[in-house]
Amino acid sequence: MKRQIIDKIEQYDTIIIHRHVRPDPDAYGSQFGLKRLLEANYPNKTIYAIGEHDPSLTFMETPEVIGDEVFSNSLVIVTDTANTARIDDSRYNTGAFLIKIDHHPNEDQYGDMLWVDTTASSCSEMIYELYEEGKEYKNWQMSDAAARLLFAGIVGDTGRFIYPSTTLRTFEVAGQLIKYDFDRTEVFNGMYEKEPNLLHLQGYIYENFEIDENGACFIKLTKEVLERFRVTPNDTSLLVGSLSDIRGVCAWVIFVEEANQIRVRLRSKGPIINELAKKYNGGGHPLASGATAYSWEEVDRIIEDLKEICRQYK
Repeated sequence: MKRQIIDKIEQYDTIIIHRHVRPDPDAYGSQFGLKRLLEANYPNKTIYAIGEHDPSLTFMETPEVIGDEVFSNSLVIVTDTANTARIDDSRYNTGAFLIKIDHHPNEDQYGDMLWVDTTASSCSEMIYELYEEGKEYKNWQMSDAAARLLFAGIVGDTGRFIYPSTTLRTFEVAGQLIKYDFDRTEVFNGMYEKEPNLLHLQGYIYENFEIDENGACFIKLTKEVLERFRVTPNDTSLLVGSLSDIRGVCAWVIFVEEANQIRVRLRSKGPIINELAKKYNGGGHPLASGATAYSWEEVDRIIEDLKEICRQYK
C-alpha cells in the first residue's frame, strides 16, 4: 500500500493535504510533515496544506488558503482523520483522486485508496514509515523541517511517550527523527508552555472536578468560566490531560461550552470510551476520543454513561 501511495504521488503535479477539524499536534505534524517531506523530494510539484488555523499550533506551521480551481486534477490526501464529517474543508472530495492515511479505527472507509494502521502511535509515525518506504523505493530524503514536524506529532499523540499507544517502534522512529537538525526544546516549549490565564483555569479545574467511587471524573467549563479566565474553547485542548494525575481516576471527561454546542473531550486509563463518543456525535481511539453535546442535559447523560462504563470496568 505504501508503494501504491508513492506511485500515486508521483502521478500528480498538484497535491492538497487535509486533516481533521480542531487540529492537534499530530494533525499538523502528519499534514505538514508530509508536505515538507514531499517538497524535499519533489521540488517541481505544488503542494498545499489547508484547513482552519489553530493559533496554538503556529509554532509548527500555518495552513494555506487556496481557491476551488486548485482542486481540479489534483491529488488529495487526508491525514489523521477517521471519518468524512471531521475532515477540515469540505472540498476534499473535489480533487481527481483521494487517499486516506490514518491510525484511527477504520469505520468510515472513504477515499479511492486507504492506508489505515491502528497499531501506530500517531499518523506522524505512519508518515515516517512512508518516508522509509520512499527511501528504499525512490531514494527519498528526509528534511530537517519534516523531521521536526513528525517528531512534534508523535510527541503530541503519545503524551510525551507515556500513553499506552507508545511502542518500541515509536521510540525507534523518534530516535531516528532526533538525528536531524531541529531544536527539541523549542518544540516542547511550543507544545507545553501555557499562558498564565490558562494555568489559572487549570487551577479551577483542580478545585472543581468531580470523581465518583469508580474513578469516573468530570469537569464542566461553561462559557462564563471561559470568559472569566479569558480562555477560548480551543485553548482548553492544552488542559485535557490535567485530570490524568488524580490518584484513582479511571476515565475522565472535560466539557467545554461553545457558542451552540458543548465540546466533549474523553480520556481513559483503561475502559474503552470511543463507543461512548460515537453515541454522542463523535469517535476516536479506544482511550482518547471526542464528542459533541447540545445541552447540559445531554452532558449529564454522558456523565452517567461514563460512570457506568467505569463501574463495569472496575
